Order: sequence, then structure tokens, then C-alpha cells
Amino acid sequence: MELRIDLAGRTVLITGGEAASRRAVRRYQAARATVRRLERPGDFNPSMLDDVQLVAVVDDGQPGWAQVEQLSRLRRIPLTHEEAALPNGSVTLVGGGPGATGLLTLHAAAALKEADVVLFDRLAPTADLPELAPAAELVDVGKQPGHHPIPQREIEALLIALALAGRHVVRLKGGDPFVFGRGSEELAACVEAGVPCRVIAGISSAIAVPAAAGIPVTHREVSHLFTVVSGHAPLTDDEHLHLTGLGGTIVVLMGVGTLPQLAAGLTRAGMRQDMPVAVVERGYSPSQRTTTGTLATIVTAAGSARCQSPAVLVIGEVVRVGLDLAGAAQLAALPQQLAVP
Repeated sequence: MELRIDLAGRTVLITGGEAASRRAVRRYQAARATVRRLERPGDFNPSMLDDVQLVAVVDDGQPGWAQVEQLSRLRRIPLTHEEAALPNGSVTLVGGGPGATGLLTLHAAAALKEADVVLFDRLAPTADLPELAPAAELVDVGKQPGHHPIPQREIEALLIALALAGRHVVRLKGGDPFVFGRGSEELAACVEAGVPCRVIAGISSAIAVPAAAGIPVTHREVSHLFTVVSGHAPLTDDEHLHLTGLGGTIVVLMGVGTLPQLAAGLTRAGMRQDMPVAVVERGYSPSQRTTTGTLATIVTAAGSARCQSPAVLVIGEVVRVGLDLAGAAQLAALPQQLAVP
């Protein structure tokens, strides 16, 4: 059972050594509670419970905390147990999904709860970060198209420096860390520096954002494969030929800026001019929007609609499947209906 209590202005006694209880202290301070500390069981005095509304016991391995618990119960003071903070610094690379807090995995939410510092990206789910990571310092290291205020190498150096200082660092990314997220570069930097690092997979926008628009990336007897492509830079003629020859569905991330080159390249490679194309902007946000067309018309349609990133492009017959489904009653609960020009 989870209870939410307004602790603003209330006194909370937190037990445990400084290192073990550091996260609990920050969390209760963030809740605007008045924090009273007890680092050693031998220093306990019953008067410390005077005017205390909550006792948070951090089990740091020291014997003797039972007496604090017993007297708290006798005085009918609410009691909670907090996990001790990790003794050594580490890095956790977390995939945050396409931006909606509800699409965070349970493991991702648990990592954020235990974080000392969160370095987050522009497309990560940030709206509820103060609640998800109540004990953490929140640092925006996000990049925007053509503007990287904190270069990647500096982000990696910051991850390592914070971890070596004994802090648990969460690197929160949009989508999945290993799908165009440079997570493998950050993992390699941690390994080289001898910093413990783990990876928590996230839901990639390559499948989640089309799904939010009602577009399946595969569909029986329509498409049995899909290819995920980065649209950050124009593709080569050989890559256009390869994509056209594979068939199936093409999903392009970060591709709004290179859409004209992509459409022209696939046309030169022999793709049908009436191939359906969709541009899904701002997936899972209140302003989610889908613009559709064909390979021959999508550049004009996207220009008229003033499509902007973040957006996911979907090329293939599955777009037509999505359009057919859009009129069905069972899709009424989707964040946004398909907007067909």
C-alpha cells in the first residue's frame, strides 16, 4: 500500500549514517519537511521524538535501531523504512520511451527514485521528474537540432565525474538508449573509466509513436518486416536502393528535415509513387498530429502542414491500414485521431 502525505512543515526524524541516508534526507527535504537527523543508534534520546510526525528508518547495518522503532510505535508515531543509498557511485542509462510518463518501465521508475543526479534529454519524459526522482539533482543536457549546448564528450565526462564522486547517476533518454541514443558511447566511456554502469531498455519511438497514431509497423499479409532508419543526415543512393529492395515498412526517426531528400531518393530507387507515407508529430503529447500522403505528395503535404520535429515518418502500406483503423470506434481512446489532409 502506498500513502501520500503532505509533509510540508512537518518534522521527520531520519535514522542512518550520512552516506546511507543521504537520499532519504534529500527526498524529505524536497517534500518541504523539517528534517531531524540521527546517525548513530547510541546517540538516541527519547526527547528526539518530541514533535516528530514521522520516523524514517534507514537500515544502514548498525545494530540498535530497533529501540527507535519500538518507542515510535509506543508513541503512535507513523513509521516507515527507507532503503540505504548505494555505497559507491554508478551510472544507469535509462530509456524513457517517447515522452509519456506512463510509458516508463517499472525498472526505469525505480532507478529514478534512487537517483542522486538525473541528466536528462530534451525528448525524455520530464514533466513529472520532480516526483519521479524526488531526491535527485536534475540537470538538462538535452540537444536540439543544430544546437548542442553540452557536447557529447562533456556529457560523458560529467557522468564519470559524478559517479566517481560516489553519486548514483541516471542518464535519462527519450526512446531506448541504444536506438540512435548514443547510449553505447556512454556505456563505453563508463567501462573505460571503471565506473559501474547498467542499461535499462526503453520503448522506442520507432514503434510507440506509430502505434499512438493507430499505425502498426507490421500487419499480416501487408508487411512482415520493418526497417528503422535515422533521418539525421540524407541517405546515400545505395541506401535508398537497399530500402526499396527490402520492402516492408520504413520507419524514419529525426527525418523531417531530410524528408525531401528521402522522398526523392526512394523515387529514384524505384519505389511506387503512390506508396502511403505518414508523418506523426509529437507522439503521446496533447498536440500529437498525423499528416499523411503518398511518396509523390508527402513533401508538399508536410510543408503545408508545417510539420516539425520531433516526428516519426512511416512509409509503407501499413499507413493505409492505420487510416482504415482510424475510423473504427475502438480507436477513440487514442491520444489524437489521425489528421488526414
